[in-house]
Amino acid sequence: MTSSAGPGSHTYQAPKGTRDFYPSDLAVRRHIESAWRSASIDFGFDEVEGPMFEHLELYTAKSGDGIVNELFSFRRAGGENDYALRPEFTPTLARMVAARAGSLPVPVKWFAIPNMFRAERPQRGRLREFVQWNVDVCGVEGAAHDVDVIACAVLALERLGLRPTDVEVRISHRVAIARMLAALGVADEKTGDAMTLLDRRDKLKPEEFAERAAALGLSADAVARFDTAARATQRLSEPLAALAAKIGVPEAEFAALDEVRAAAERAGILEWCTVDVGIVRGLAYYTGTVFEVHEVSGAERAVAGGGRYDGLVELFGGPKMPACGFGMGDVVLANVLRDRGLLPADGATLMPRPDAFVVSAGGVSAGGDAAEALIPALLMRLRRAGLHARTTTKTTKNVGKLLGDAGKARARFAVILGAELADGNVAVKDLDAGTQSVVPLGELESSMRTRP
Repeated sequence: MTSSAGPGSHTYQAPKGTRDFYPSDLAVRRHIESAWRSASIDFGFDEVEGPMFEHLELYTAKSGDGIVNELFSFRRAGGENDYALRPEFTPTLARMVAARAGSLPVPVKWFAIPNMFRAERPQRGRLREFVQWNVDVCGVEGAAHDVDVIACAVLALERLGLRPTDVEVRISHRVAIARMLAALGVADEKTGDAMTLLDRRDKLKPEEFAERAAALGLSADAVARFDTAARATQRLSEPLAALAAKIGVPEAEFAALDEVRAAAERAGILEWCTVDVGIVRGLAYYTGTVFEVHEVSGAERAVAGGGRYDGLVELFGGPKMPACGFGMGDVVLANVLRDRGLLPADGATLMPRPDAFVVSAGGVSAGGDAAEALIPALLMRLRRAGLHARTTTKTTKNVGKLLGDAGKARARFAVILGAELADGNVAVKDLDAGTQSVVPLGELESSMRTRP
């Protein structure tokens, strides 16, 4: 989009639904990504990446032709193949696993932090381009592995400062829900429709929801119980008998969730978890545990979502291989963190701090420019020693102004090249403590490392 800025010139704006990341903005994003990456690595996941665009059929094979309207798709001029910018990473991951399934160690534990693209109407919590953290484990099944990926998400949220009073993991299980639906009288061939309806519970008016429930062939009593089930929640730590009684089905229908609860308790994340019967995840490829991470007040979209998808690798030409994973976008998460005061008002405070800010006060004995001439080589020396070193572009020798520049850069120390150079020394000012000392030039690197 352009707008006139005067004769012969235009101003240009970023495309709608995208973001420009200036240094302070990118520092916030890197802060979030750092929590994601460290949690992934600490849980034993290895980082991978794939192409930014894929063959269009990779997405239609999984989700059907209807997904095309949600994608940025294109055909290369003169080419015959259709492509699409990736809207999610799971199909790419499944394709990659399928391609080398015979040689990969099991379990396959991978994570990725790629950019995603979706051709939809931008709104709060949803953009056309965003960053998403993906964590997946392939080749193993069971509630313990489902909970492992959930616990990885919890660890990252904790490292960002969030607590169970801020966000909760809403968990359900497709097998348990299918059994519950059968107990309510939903015919097998209508199970998919019933799950789709559960998934849309918050988007439909009560009367429309009841009308669609009746269309499933349910009695008036079953429709009422179905409506109760759609909104039934309780802490995962509570007995499932209470949940079953509320809906009016046998407790045995929720047996699969008992395994999840036991695994969550062993993993030490039970306090984060809630059973939410209405969580089914709309995508048909989910086969077992499903979950979403939500801000507790419900004011935001889901922070993350995922579950078990045991048939997807096979769909893309690989062997039958169980898998479980989730995706967490940066947009909603950043909203939640800001609302809770867990991100700084100025993202610049998250930017890397220089260890040294080298300035010249003019070496007296060697002439006014002698100290200035030493700066490039000294900066290189410090950098080769693994220190983050900067200097100023100002020509002034006013030390007060130069120290002001060092403070604005948030440097830990200012290294001042001045009269001390005559004796082979420099002045080092600790900008946090406000103290200053004289250090031999040859010992500068080691001196800075030993200081707190």
